[in-house]
Amino acid sequence: MTTPHLHDTLPAPTRTPYLSGQSTEQKRAELLSYFTQTWELYESLFECLADERAWFNKAIPLRHPLIFYFGHTATFYINKLMAGGYIEGRVDAHIEAMMAIGVDEMSWDDLDDSHYSWPSVEAVRDYRGKVKSLVSEFICTMPLELPIGWDSPAWAILMGIEHERIHLETSSVLMRQLPIAWVRPQPQWPSCPQARRQRQEAPRNNLVAMPGGRVKQGKTDDTYGWDNEYGSLYSELKPFKASKMLVSNAEYFDFVAADGYNDPRWWDEEGWSWRDFAKSEMPTFWVGDKNQPDRLKLRLMTEEVPMPWDWPAEVNQLEAVAFCRWKADETGKSIQLPCEAEWVQLREQVAGDQPDWQQAPGNINLAWWASSCPVDRFAQGEFFDVVGNVWQWTTTPINGFEGFKVHPLYDDFSTPTFDGKHALIKGGSWISTGNEALKSSRYAFRRHFFQHAGFRYVVSSHEETMTLNPYETDSMVSQYLDFQYGPRYFGVANYAEALVELALPFCERRENALDIGCATGRASFELARHFEKVVGMDYSARFIDVALQLTSGEDFRYVVPEEGELVEYRQVRLKDFALGAEQAERIHFIQGDACNLKPQPDQYDLVLASNLIDRLRQPKRFLQDITPMIRSGGVLLLSSPYTWLEEYTPKENWLGGVRENGEALTTLQTLQRLLAAHFEEIAAPQDMPFVIRETARKYQHTLAQVTLWRKR
Repeated sequence: MTTPHLHDTLPAPTRTPYLSGQSTEQKRAELLSYFTQTWELYESLFECLADERAWFNKAIPLRHPLIFYFGHTATFYINKLMAGGYIEGRVDAHIEAMMAIGVDEMSWDDLDDSHYSWPSVEAVRDYRGKVKSLVSEFICTMPLELPIGWDSPAWAILMGIEHERIHLETSSVLMRQLPIAWVRPQPQWPSCPQARRQRQEAPRNNLVAMPGGRVKQGKTDDTYGWDNEYGSLYSELKPFKASKMLVSNAEYFDFVAADGYNDPRWWDEEGWSWRDFAKSEMPTFWVGDKNQPDRLKLRLMTEEVPMPWDWPAEVNQLEAVAFCRWKADETGKSIQLPCEAEWVQLREQVAGDQPDWQQAPGNINLAWWASSCPVDRFAQGEFFDVVGNVWQWTTTPINGFEGFKVHPLYDDFSTPTFDGKHALIKGGSWISTGNEALKSSRYAFRRHFFQHAGFRYVVSSHEETMTLNPYETDSMVSQYLDFQYGPRYFGVANYAEALVELALPFCERRENALDIGCATGRASFELARHFEKVVGMDYSARFIDVALQLTSGEDFRYVVPEEGELVEYRQVRLKDFALGAEQAERIHFIQGDACNLKPQPDQYDLVLASNLIDRLRQPKRFLQDITPMIRSGGVLLLSSPYTWLEEYTPKENWLGGVRENGEALTTLQTLQRLLAAHFEEIAAPQDMPFVIRETARKYQHTLAQVTLWRKR
C-alpha cells in the first residue's frame, strides 16, 4: 500500500498492514508487498555509502560497523523462524552467528574493542538475496488465519519487517556519524530545501495550555505491536503548558551562547559526567565554531549544509534536560521535558493514525524529505510537529504496562530496557516508518544516545517516580532466579552449587571454565570462586541481562507466585552467598547458541552443561562442536533428566529414550558412544536431585543424571 507524497525521488511511503481482513490470500499478498518494499528500502539506504571504509569501520565506538547491520536484519528472519520452529535449516550458520546480536549502547565510556573478521559486502549481499528468496517463499506458503495473532507465523514475519524498519532509522543515524567523505547524497534520499539561514528569522516559540485529566495508554489498534505497547496504564495529569513548536536550532543556540555546556548548574550527575567525557560544547551534529555562529553548518545524513536555524535542534536527553533547567532559571517557570502521558494528550491534536493517512500530516513516514524541516512547517491542531520531524525526548523511563507479557520469539526486545535508564522518545522522525510511525509505538534509548531526536518543553509539575530496578515479573526469569538463588526446598541442596562441588576434584587445571546454558548465572558465580576466568553463556538474552545486572552488585528483585493472583516479593543479593566483585570480575556473560558455537580450540579446563542437552535442537552437534574447545585433560560435565520432547528436539535427534534396531537405547549409552573417541568417563554416573518451585504448593522434584568426562 502506498500513500501520495510530494517527491517522486523519495521511496513510496507505506501504510502498516492491519492484522485482520476478509481474505487470507489478499493479506498474504499484502504481507509479501510490505516485506519486499521494506527490504528494498533498507538496501537503498546503503547506496549512500561511498567508501569501503564506511562498511567496516565503526561510526561510533559503541556500535558495530554498518556491514553488521546490513546482514543483521536478514539473519533476524532466519533466527526467529528457526526459534519458532517454522523452518529447519540455516542459510549460512557463520553469518547467522556473527550477525545475530546487536549492541545496546550502554554507558558512553563502555567501549567495545572487539575485533571481527567481517564477511565482504558481496558475501553479505549474496546472503541477503538467499534470505529474501526464502522468506518470500515462506510468506507464500505459510499457514495463515485472520486476524494474525502472536502465535501466527505471520507475526514472526511482521516482527522481521518492523525490526528492519527500526534498523533503517538507526543505520541512517550511524551514516550521519561517519566521515562526510565516506557517504554521498542519493536522489532517492533528498534533504529539505526549506530553511531560514539567518538566526533572527527563526520563529519564536510560545506556550499552549493543555487541560490535563485522565489519560489511558495501551495498544488497542489492529496492527503489529512490540510487547511493551500492550497492557494498560491510566494516568491523572494536572493541567500543563507545552511549547507550540519543537526547540529550534536558533532557540537552542541561546543556551549554547550562555555557555550552558560549561555550567554544571544545568546538568544532573549523569549529564555532567557525559559532557565531561564527550567534551561537548554544542550539539553533536553542529559543525564549526560556536563562537562564529554565522559559519556553523549542520551535518545531515550525507551532507553538510549552512545552519538551518529554523530546523529542530537534535540532541540527546541529557542535553535536552540541561536546556530545560537553564530555561527554567531564565524564565522562572517549571520548565522540563514532557512525560509520556503528557505527549499522549498532545497526540490527540493529530487526527487518525498512519494506516489511515491519505497524506502524512507531518514530516514522517518518508512522505516529504530525508531530513528535518522547519519547526513551523506542519501545523497539527494548536501545535506543530506533535508527530514527525524528529523524535521527542520525554522524562519517562520505559516500563511495561499492567498486563505486560514478553513475546517468546523476542524475549529481549523490551525487558532489558526496564532498568530506569532508558528514556522514552515519542512522535517519530522523518524516517520513522511502519510501527515507529504509529500512535501506539513506544521506543526508548539510553539518555546519552543520539537519534534523529530533539524535544519540546512543558511547564509542568509532573515528577517521575519509577525506581531504577522494578520487580522482575517475567515468570520464567523469576522461576530460574528462585531455582538458582532462592531457598532450598525439602532439604535438597542448591543444584548449581552441588554440580560445581562435584566437578572440582576432577579439575587438574583451573584457568578457564564455560558454563553453557547458564540461565541467570549461579553456577558461573560458583565457578568463579575457583577458576581464573569463567564464561557464562545462554541462548536467552533476558537471562544474560539478569546475570549481568547481578554482577553490578545491585539487589535484584523478583516475584514468585503464591496462588492465583497472589505473589511473594523476593530479592537476590550476591553478598548473601559470599559472592562479590572479586568473582564478578572473573565472569564474562554472553548470549550464544549451543548449536551454533564459534570455534575456540583448546580453550576450557571445564565445560559445565547443566540441563542442556535435552533442550537443544541438535544435541549431537553441540557435543561435536564443544569437544575441540576443551583442552587435553579438561573436564566435561553433563547433567540432564533426559526429558526428551519434540517441542525442543526433533525425535530423530534424540540421543536416547528410543529404540534402535528394536532394542532400547538410553541417553547414557549414546553419550558413551559419541564421546568415546575423545573422552574417558572418569566417574560412575550419578543422580542429582533438584527442585523448582512453581507455586506455594506445587514443586517440580527431578533427578538429573550427571556424567563426567576427561578429554584425552
